Amino acid sequence: MKNLIGKKLGMTQIYDAKGKIVPVTVIEAGPCVVVDVKTQDRDGYSAVQLGFGARKAKNVSKAVLGHCAKAGYKTTAPTHLREFRTEADSDLAIGTELKADVFAENEYLDVTGTTKGRGFQGVVKRYRFAGGRASHGGAWTRRTGSIGMCEFPGRVWLGKRMPGHMGNVRRTIQNLEIVRVVAEDNVILVRGAVPGANGGIVLLRKAIKK
Repeated sequence: MKNLIGKKLGMTQIYDAKGKIVPVTVIEAGPCVVVDVKTQDRDGYSAVQLGFGARKAKNVSKAVLGHCAKAGYKTTAPTHLREFRTEADSDLAIGTELKADVFAENEYLDVTGTTKGRGFQGVVKRYRFAGGRASHGGAWTRRTGSIGMCEFPGRVWLGKRMPGHMGNVRRTIQNLEIVRVVAEDNVILVRGAVPGANGGIVLLRKAIKK
C-alpha cells in the first residue's frame, strides 16, 4: 500500500543530474503504524487506518487508547489517525510500521493538505479581480462592481464571486514527482509546492492519473 501520513517541513532547492535547480518540498513521511484494517465483510468497505506521530496517553480519551492498544501503543497514542481506501481488503497486519521507503524516486504522488487561512478578503485578492479605474471618478478601485440587475434575474446568482473567507480549505495537488527519498530519515523531496503551512499534516497517495 502506497499511502502515508506526513508533515510538511518546508521548501528548498536541489540540483539534478544535469545541474539544473529543482524547487522541492521536504516532507517527513512516516513512520506510520497500521492501527486498523477495514474489510468488506465486516465494515462494508476496504480501507487501512494509519497512525502518525505520538502524544501522551493522558491527553487522549480512553476510547482512543483502547482502539490503538491492539496496534502496540501503550504509554503513547498517535497524534493523527487517517483512513486510506483500498480497492480490496488489505493483507497488512495491525501494528505494521510503514516508512518513507514505500515510495521510490521518479514516482508520482497526489498530496492532500489544508491551505493557509487568509481570513476575510476582498475580490481583488481572493479572485484576482482587476478592480475599478483609479482616475476620472472611479472611487471603487478594489471593489466588486455590478453583481446583478433590476429586471432579470432580479437577484444575485448563486456562486457569484464576492468578498468572503479565503483559504483554510482542503486541497489536493496531483502528479507531483518524487525527486529524492531519504529512507533513513523518513524524508521525501517532492518537486514543486504542496498545500499548507510548514508543520502542517499532509496525506500522500500514489497518483491515480499516472
